[in-house]
Amino acid sequence: MADRNARLAALMQEADFSNKSLARAVVAAAVRSGEDATCDHTYVTRWLKGSIPRGNMPQFIADAIGTKLGRHITIDDTGMGDAAVSAVQPDLGLEFAGDPEATAKTLADLWRADLAEAKPLVRALPDSAAWNTATLRWLVAPPDVELTRTGNRAIGTVDVEMVRSTAEAFSMLDGKFGGGHARRALIQYLHTDVRPMLGGQYSDTVGKQLHSAVAEALLLAGWMSYDSGLHSIAQRYFIQALRMAQTAADRLLGGSVLSAMSHQATFMGRYQDAVTLARAACAGPAAALGPTMAAQFRAMEARALARLGDERGCDLALVDAERKLDQRTADSDPPYIAYFDEVELAAEIGHCFRDLRRSVEATARGTGSIFGDGMNNRSDFFATMVLAEAYLNQGEIGRSFEIAMSALGLGEGLKSERCVQYVREFQGCVTNHMRRAAEFRDFAEQARAFRLWQQAAAA
Repeated sequence: MADRNARLAALMQEADFSNKSLARAVVAAAVRSGEDATCDHTYVTRWLKGSIPRGNMPQFIADAIGTKLGRHITIDDTGMGDAAVSAVQPDLGLEFAGDPEATAKTLADLWRADLAEAKPLVRALPDSAAWNTATLRWLVAPPDVELTRTGNRAIGTVDVEMVRSTAEAFSMLDGKFGGGHARRALIQYLHTDVRPMLGGQYSDTVGKQLHSAVAEALLLAGWMSYDSGLHSIAQRYFIQALRMAQTAADRLLGGSVLSAMSHQATFMGRYQDAVTLARAACAGPAAALGPTMAAQFRAMEARALARLGDERGCDLALVDAERKLDQRTADSDPPYIAYFDEVELAAEIGHCFRDLRRSVEATARGTGSIFGDGMNNRSDFFATMVLAEAYLNQGEIGRSFEIAMSALGLGEGLKSERCVQYVREFQGCVTNHMRRAAEFRDFAEQARAFRLWQQAAAA
């Protein structure tokens, strides 16, 4: 028999709820969320004995108690959090839901399960079918109905700005220290602060702004999870970000989400999926697509084509990306894509030429792909490692090891599984002949002092 739920009993006593009055309040909470629920005092008796209700009922219980007490109550507060996590289904977050309410419920469950490190999420691998299904549904889905909501908490433009500003702060930390540095803190913020906003009171206009801001935060959560090596969790955040962008009627942001999915798919070796996702990113916004976003999407396509060995297709995509980027103006694209500039494109081109074994071209473009501003350490690390590998492939091992040492220095403050993978790939390119050279022995002795080199060697 389950243990008695002391937390729920304590909250009921604090709120002066009897079993019958809580049952009525739970039904009312369900109605406010647009659902019908059956509940009476016998249900509450079972909950107090430790039973965990199915579906959305745990959230309705928390909402009912929170309304009575006048403060936010989580499922964890009601003593049902751990059990809810243990019941996580493997497909949580992989569905492109049919309506905004279902999306909000999925996110609440996903954030909670992520924070609890639920094994079905942590151990799983990305699902190609989920990418394809979400992409197709986004491409053909009609606009959502009006987003006006009548929840208990009034949400305005200042709340939307708080979400955006907080996400921007986490984005800065991500670029400087890697996704593993503050990922969990971002998820905690979304779970604790943002979840109640989605169920608040707002107009259609504010609602769309809120869902757009949350979609951007989810996109960042996906990137940080991907950078941390949590690929299945990253895929789920990307899919939910895509659904949120659809709710916000923000096709450009949806395209950016698909571009991020393409980036992850290339990293995971799903190259044909990556090509499809990048092309869908371009197709979805159609005429609304600005030059900077078009350039970034085409660069993602080029990355995947290079991995497939499609040299001509890659070159065509890169030429188009450069042409598009030359057309950008100060106000041609949304602010969140402003990071993609000539330096970023040079880094993408360097990756492509390295993968096509065009090492001389890779080194030529790679020299212009480093920011060196101390704020984009991870991007600089990637670009520097690509440059080192390109020199290695040319046989210029002394120059290669010198550059790789510089990259390892950049990586000392980075918590990033992607960075570890770049070092691992570099180690794999060092041939036995190179290992016998004096330059390598000197380099390896120094490299062993760096964290990323140790992590890559231990894997």
